[in-house]
Amino acid sequence: MVFDSLHLAIIVFLVAAAIFAASPLVIAALIAPRARGGDYRMPYECGVVPMGRAWDHYGFNYHIYALIFLAFDVDVLYLFPIGIVYRGMGGALPVFELSFFLLFVLLAVIYFIAKGVFTWPRRIGG
Repeated sequence: MVFDSLHLAIIVFLVAAAIFAASPLVIAALIAPRARGGDYRMPYECGVVPMGRAWDHYGFNYHIYALIFLAFDVDVLYLFPIGIVYRGMGGALPVFELSFFLLFVLLAVIYFIAKGVFTWPRRIGG
């Protein structure tokens, strides 16, 4: 194998990319403030000083709501290409297909309501 200018250019760009990627980390480590202790070590909780074991117990409902939002957000994303593709089609078939899709989304919402997923717990304190 012959080492030519293309190989040299690839090596130079790889080294430059590594330096470009590492330089913000090195600069931040060099000039970052070195404050330790006090309020800097305290977890941030909306400006309120946490009491007791505030970070040990958290509600799992936050994660459930996030997952449900993502699931329905992805379902809604399917509606945009359907609207574009079915715009040029005639007849009732696209309406039935879209209604079939939305029926399953509605059944999922009904199922979640029946399981009590959308009810927020009223428990305060430990």
